Amino acid sequence: MSINDLVLKVNDVLTGSVLIIALVGIGLLFTFKLGFIQIRGFKDGWNRTFGGLFSKKGDAGKDGMSSFQALATAIAAQVGTGNIAGAATAIAVGGPGAIFWMWISAFLGMSTIFAEAVMAQKFKQVSDDGTVTGGPVYYIRGAFKGTFGKVLAAIFAVLIIFALGFMGNAVQSNSIAASWNTAFGIPKIAMGIFVAVVSLFVFTGGMKRIAKVTELIVPIMAAFYIVGSLIVIFANVTAIPAAFHDIIVGAFKPAAVAGGAMGATLKLAVQKGVARGLFSNEAGMGSTPHAHAVAKVNHPVEQGFVAMIGVFIDTFVILNLTALVIITTGSRTTGFTGAQLSQYAFSTLYGKFGEIFIAICMLFFAFSTIIGWYFFGEANIRYLFGAKAVKIYSIIVCICVALGSLQEVDLVWNMADCFNSMMVIPNAIALVALSGLVKKTHDDYYNNFLPNQKKGK
Repeated sequence: MSINDLVLKVNDVLTGSVLIIALVGIGLLFTFKLGFIQIRGFKDGWNRTFGGLFSKKGDAGKDGMSSFQALATAIAAQVGTGNIAGAATAIAVGGPGAIFWMWISAFLGMSTIFAEAVMAQKFKQVSDDGTVTGGPVYYIRGAFKGTFGKVLAAIFAVLIIFALGFMGNAVQSNSIAASWNTAFGIPKIAMGIFVAVVSLFVFTGGMKRIAKVTELIVPIMAAFYIVGSLIVIFANVTAIPAAFHDIIVGAFKPAAVAGGAMGATLKLAVQKGVARGLFSNEAGMGSTPHAHAVAKVNHPVEQGFVAMIGVFIDTFVILNLTALVIITTGSRTTGFTGAQLSQYAFSTLYGKFGEIFIAICMLFFAFSTIIGWYFFGEANIRYLFGAKAVKIYSIIVCICVALGSLQEVDLVWNMADCFNSMMVIPNAIALVALSGLVKKTHDDYYNNFLPNQKKGK
């Protein structure tokens, strides 16, 4: 058995059952423990996210960033190539019903990411020079004292650095290079070098520049994709009722939905829908807490509300639009899968411009993910090796971005998926151990902080 085959087998076990059970289980735990916080706290999260969207956010610096900038950095990482390829793969393999299970996983994931953000705020660190940092390594150490906590945190840190910082960013770069080569004929390596140079410019500006870029690029890329998708969907407006029918019926009786995904079963619909949903919005994976940890808020729960909106935007808006474009255009019966299926669906209306549209979206989505994932990896580099290692890390990431634009290497791609899945385990263990503290912090907000705020007014 080759190393690649071994990695694939491990990944199949992880994504096929272990992680789905773990992440759905944690989502259910926090949903009930926090009294359906994703419903009760949604309005607060929405208002905190969009209430001051056009007001001055304040400059980010080593002391942190605004709540919106932290969310933009998190969404930059969440909304990636998976939003174009992930939904398409789920539909191609699991049928339209997989989208229903994406909704379920996202709903549960909103409570999980609330807990992650609250704990990231609770255990964030301030160094001697005033630099704020945080993430799962710190709340893992908070959950488990002694050697076990140190080892578990170190394992998580190594996994996320390789999964996102190095291998993951190579994958993102390849997606950009491939789509621009298809649309414009630009050599892949030229695009890879261009993205690497621009990335290095952003990285070297520290938290301040990262925050400025993400708060600018995220609203633009979201608006561009939403408008482009809605045009296609409303061009096929008569197919919308049938699309929702296929999604809901296909969730429980995949065989009853004609055409495409002929081998789809209920198990496949659930598995692909839940897995694609969870791995797209990253709830429970331990990545986005790095951004939420550095938000400047008055109480940890405030950033928990904002974090939930990130999952909502990623899955219920962006991923949903991709799914509806594919289903309403009748593209799911073509035999294509992944980004190729999405590209075909958009080309049914836009023609050649469909390839250009996807290429532009890939640049926005993947580049913003590179920035977010770099930032997440940097926090763990600081934890393991100190601030002096950050410059070396940024250079290695840019080399990975440049080389990633070339021919895909299956082993690197599959190892990225495997490491991505493995880092869930230490994060999930810590979240379960800290569930009592999450509840206590949640109760403190409603019973003490909020009443005192109202009195202050």
